[in-house]
Amino acid sequence: MAKQSAGILAYKLVDGEVEVLLVHPGGPFWAKKDLGAWSLPKGEYADPDDPLQAGLRELAEETGLVVAAADCVPLGSVKQKAGKVVAAWAVAADFDPARLRSNTFELEWPPRSGNRREFPEVDRAEWFDLATARQKLVPAQAEFIDRLAAHLSAG
Repeated sequence: MAKQSAGILAYKLVDGEVEVLLVHPGGPFWAKKDLGAWSLPKGEYADPDDPLQAGLRELAEETGLVVAAADCVPLGSVKQKAGKVVAAWAVAADFDPARLRSNTFELEWPPRSGNRREFPEVDRAEWFDLATARQKLVPAQAEFIDRLAAHLSAG
């Protein structure tokens, strides 16, 4: 069975334009990657976990931002290139990226050195307009931008 992940796409209006909050993965592998490397705050979960609750947990763990489940709008799911299925919800929120607080993970670095180092799961967060967000996001997740735009224009 494919791995499952859930996340929250926070958005806000700035001078009438929609901006979304994306995060950049931490650690040495992602350090020099930009376009196509960013993501919505998300994380894996396993059945029978509730995907929305998993997404809310990951948002809080990766950014420090806490939002209410009742305010979240489903954006459906996408399948990423490696097969992981990502479910997402959108929520109107404001967040100062300077207040980013991410959990950490441990990794042997450099590889086969025997040295273990701790890295932030997310090394930065930033607000992007929708066009820029499409370029920054992991390609499959760009679909969430289109779904958010359709939701906002419909309602």
